[in-house]
Amino acid sequence: MASKPEKVILIGVAGDSGCGKSTFLRRLEEIFGEEFITVICLDDYHSLDRKQRKAQKVTALNPKANNFDLMYEQIKAIKAGNAIDKPIYNHETGELDPPERVEPNHIVVIEGLHPLYDERVRELIDFSVYLDISDEVKINWKIQRDMEERGHTYEDVLAAINSRKPDFKAYIDVQKQYADVVIQILPTNLIPDDKETKVLRVRLIQREGIENFDPVYLFDEGSTIDWIPCGRKLTCSYPGIRMHYGPDSYYGKEVSVLEIDGQFDRLEEVIYIESHLSNTSTKNYGEMTELLLKHREYPGSNNGSGLFQVLVGLKMRETYEVLTAKAPAKSTV
Repeated sequence: MASKPEKVILIGVAGDSGCGKSTFLRRLEEIFGEEFITVICLDDYHSLDRKQRKAQKVTALNPKANNFDLMYEQIKAIKAGNAIDKPIYNHETGELDPPERVEPNHIVVIEGLHPLYDERVRELIDFSVYLDISDEVKINWKIQRDMEERGHTYEDVLAAINSRKPDFKAYIDVQKQYADVVIQILPTNLIPDDKETKVLRVRLIQREGIENFDPVYLFDEGSTIDWIPCGRKLTCSYPGIRMHYGPDSYYGKEVSVLEIDGQFDRLEEVIYIESHLSNTSTKNYGEMTELLLKHREYPGSNNGSGLFQVLVGLKMRETYEVLTAKAPAKSTV
């Protein structure tokens, strides 16, 4: 672990299972450095093990299966700079293992199904993001992951998704209204009746009026812009790339939305898009593109999801620097 922090900055990463949280966390570790960041998976606060959930007919998404009081007390303690004895939920056995000692670190990320569900925990968080995957994309992703990596059948995966739907809508989906930033992944609008969802439309929904956070914009802040950045400077095969930026309303709050529909053929050329974005919180020209290129093998690197994950990570770094009273990182244009 890095040197003992003078101040712990708490980041919340929320979203359903299989929505890209693991990839996003790897990108954060790249930006902050692994030693600088400690990740707490909120599955560890399940109060019911797998057998108990089955007996009581509740899913892990249901608050009844989670100990929010303990979660709040421990997150509050670690943010105050105190070590905690965190419980461990064993995904293989479905049981609770003996707790582990977790020391405070410069950045503590709480990630999982419920980081923004409990108002007490929400108030402790310095920066939050919700990863919002549309049903069509989520089903395809989860089927691919669970069939390839976990040996599940197509029917099993579909049944599991459908059984979770009511609780997902009631307890997980509602959290996105509290996030500072939402990364929304949708099927493309560029291919009529697209069923494969290989090409994605990704939206970065950024809350206005958040302290220590200036939304990223395209060309002209506050304007509404539709841009097709194809041509000699950006290699685009079918169906091309389209971008959109503009003000909007989200759960009754003012937001700025940046959208990329389509995928990049050559990641090196993302520098062309980066050069047209402002408030990116990069420290040098091309840093965003460099971070993407460093791990081009990560899922989503060739579309807006990878780009926006990097962008949000850079915004988190800037928030960290402001809150720890270092000289604020200046955004490059």
